[in-house]
Amino acid sequence: MITTAAIKGANDKVVLGLIGAGGRGTSLILDFYKHCDNVQVKYICDVDASRGGRAKKELAAKQGFEPLSVEDMREVYDDRDVDAVVIATPEHWHALAMIRACQAGKHAFVEKVVSMNVQEGQKMIEATQKYGRVVQCGTQNRSANYLFNARDYISSGKLGTVWHVKAYCLLPGPKPWSLKPESEVPKGLNWDMWLGPASNQPYTVSRHKAPYDWWEYSPGLQMAMTAHVVDMTRMVLSDPGHPHAVYCAGGRILYDDKRDIPDMQAITFEFDHFSMTCESAVFGDYMTKSGPEIRMGEKYPDWRLCSTRVEIYGTEGVMFLEIMGGGWQVFGHEGGLVAQEHGYFPDAAHVQDFIACIRTGKEPNAPILQGHISSCLIHMANLAYRTGEKKLLFDPVKEEFTNSPLANELSKGQYRAPYTLPEVV
Repeated sequence: MITTAAIKGANDKVVLGLIGAGGRGTSLILDFYKHCDNVQVKYICDVDASRGGRAKKELAAKQGFEPLSVEDMREVYDDRDVDAVVIATPEHWHALAMIRACQAGKHAFVEKVVSMNVQEGQKMIEATQKYGRVVQCGTQNRSANYLFNARDYISSGKLGTVWHVKAYCLLPGPKPWSLKPESEVPKGLNWDMWLGPASNQPYTVSRHKAPYDWWEYSPGLQMAMTAHVVDMTRMVLSDPGHPHAVYCAGGRILYDDKRDIPDMQAITFEFDHFSMTCESAVFGDYMTKSGPEIRMGEKYPDWRLCSTRVEIYGTEGVMFLEIMGGGWQVFGHEGGLVAQEHGYFPDAAHVQDFIACIRTGKEPNAPILQGHISSCLIHMANLAYRTGEKKLLFDPVKEEFTNSPLANELSKGQYRAPYTLPEVV
């Protein structure tokens, strides 16, 4: 429950700080200023002094002053003027940054994948509830009207009983890779703070600029995007809980270049009343995400070549839908079109929902509980791959694996002092 003291009036200014000023963080903070009324950005925080220049320049022109640049997020959290933070760090910092924000009395918008493991997600939920903060996950499909209507269509029974789901995240790439040599830490980068909870490692560009190639910093590039796909799927199916089993096969298929992260994962989830397969990979360039003519227009994807589509099979028809404004269509007997709706890119609606929740106290469209459950699908698939288990069994109540001590151990993560996950948040 959001505490009464945390709620701001409808006309109150909301002061923001950005934590992590890379490309996504910059885009997000500019969206907040552009699409939300009476919002001010006071801080741009990044451990790399070379980042954040575009955000500071554009915000200075729009709000009449340049946000303060800081290296340590704790400076932002210590400022009582700041109401909320936007967390767009690499994934291995998401949980600690969000928990610290709640402890400091700040609301938090945290990008997906919200956690690195099951335990982190549990602690994030605990912190949200204990401190009564608004926490919005960066799964913006949950603010898309066309997906609300897709959910209503399915729950009405028009699709019949859902018995199987196929989810896809097939991205362009990959390219050959080689580990860059160790070198001096670039001027202006706090490498220790960048590593944070991850193990102490010598600096290399391959880690700093490509965290998605390493298990220590991410779930993998294609699996991070897959998080959007499976979260959208759970949303339109009225948010089923955890699956009770997972399979995952794959590897580095196109280039055996010793990267941690596989370039292909074929996953099967077993839910109580349906099954879901998920194909997550980087290959080729003929599978594509929809462009603006679809996401902001009135066209539909070519479903055959749509790289981020979902197919939901009911006893009365099949629904095709895509993330980020791709719309949905239902086909029935003899291939006839039964129903459809155009979609529109939901980023603006999602940031507006976060600010509105700060002012009203209502639960956001993408609450941390649902962000945790969707992230667990990613963690479960990766753990099935990493442990080599053909089938991992999962207890959805205890949130632990029943047939793999190794998977449970990896679910706890490892943390380097002083960047440890608190036992008591």
